[in-house]
Amino acid sequence: MRIHDHPSPNHDARPEGAAVDMLVLHYTGMRSGAEALARLCDPAAQVSAHYLVEEDGTVFRLVPEHRRARHAGVSHWRGREGLNACSIGIEVVNPGHQWGYRPFPALQMGALAELCLDILARHPIPPRHVLAHSDVAPDRKRDPGELFDWQGLAALGIGLWPAPAAPPPEEETTTLLGRIGYRTDLPRATLVTAFQRHWRPERVDGLADAETRARMAGLLALMEA
Repeated sequence: MRIHDHPSPNHDARPEGAAVDMLVLHYTGMRSGAEALARLCDPAAQVSAHYLVEEDGTVFRLVPEHRRARHAGVSHWRGREGLNACSIGIEVVNPGHQWGYRPFPALQMGALAELCLDILARHPIPPRHVLAHSDVAPDRKRDPGELFDWQGLAALGIGLWPAPAAPPPEEETTTLLGRIGYRTDLPRATLVTAFQRHWRPERVDGLADAETRARMAGLLALMEA
């Protein structure tokens, strides 16, 4: 895989002792890849990611992996906050929900998969820590969204996909989401919607129906195995 260096000034040192153990995937949510690349490298914007993957599969490296990029913002997972400190962030070019959300091309997903496997070979990132921006910031973000092929990535060993399970009672929904990793001080519909965007993309309505709850239980079983 060829990686093009396109340095961003928007990074700093990781906190002392912080180990990389999370991978957070985003979409750019801008009208073009060039526009996104420019913003991620603009010192006035103060945002960045470690990598950007174009729709044609071109990969840009913006920030060295040992440095802290500015991609996750206010974020939370499994009781931890400020996840820029311990994560690698990848921006995947897509207009997003604001500018004409569309499926991610096969060339792009192939390049992303290769990049993710390369990163996972270098860092002790468990499958339960391969996440969407919408997982770690469910009240603010929708990316990379319901058209992203999480199931395909999981089949390659990148992240998790729920195993079949019996649906637990509806009243256990918030508890299940908290055990999976979500912060639980947000409205339940917000959390369910974020879960569905990643793990039940065919139905993103914020309702914890039996199938959604079954996938929660199946995912949790994999996480706690």
